[in-house]
Amino acid sequence: MTGGLQIQRLKGEAIVPYIMDLAKLRIEIFKSYPYLYVGNLEYEKKYLQTYVSCPESVMVLVTDNNQVVGASTAIPLQFEGEATKKPFIESDMSLDKIFYLGESVLLPAYRGRNIYKHFFQEREAAAKEYGSEITTFCAVERPADDTRRPVDFKPLDASWTHFGYTKHPELCAYYEWREIGEPTISAKPLIFWIKHL
Repeated sequence: MTGGLQIQRLKGEAIVPYIMDLAKLRIEIFKSYPYLYVGNLEYEKKYLQTYVSCPESVMVLVTDNNQVVGASTAIPLQFEGEATKKPFIESDMSLDKIFYLGESVLLPAYRGRNIYKHFFQEREAAAKEYGSEITTFCAVERPADDTRRPVDFKPLDASWTHFGYTKHPELCAYYEWREIGEPTISAKPLIFWIKHL
């Protein structure tokens, strides 16, 4: 990377100083479609504790002149929450061979610079080092005729396919959050994508 832009992969305790930066990025980025997430820091701290407490968790950190502008996480699936593990358990897949790729959040001004590619490369490298045979992530599934979908919205399916991932509709998790326009939280379906390393 050029100038003050730096990308580094952190592991375990090394991610702790950047957890609040990640939380703020998640709130900022995920309020956009398709997540429409109404976030708060208290929830984020609780959610991200899974990564803080796991010595094998990974964060790919993007900084510009020491300011955090993007981050991406990963963790062996066996350390993830029950909602994430459930579809794989029900499909009789071995959790200890799977590395779960969490969020990838990047401020809009830094998109289009091949940083997204680094998110995948670094997390897949961590998965191989751990001994995993599969990497996976999930994405929220919205109806094709969703009236809230912005006219300029571009799904990332083609990018994920380019990176070697295949969509598996049979692997579906349900996560709860309050989205814009909702009075309370509700469950949303997220479909998993898989890559064999």
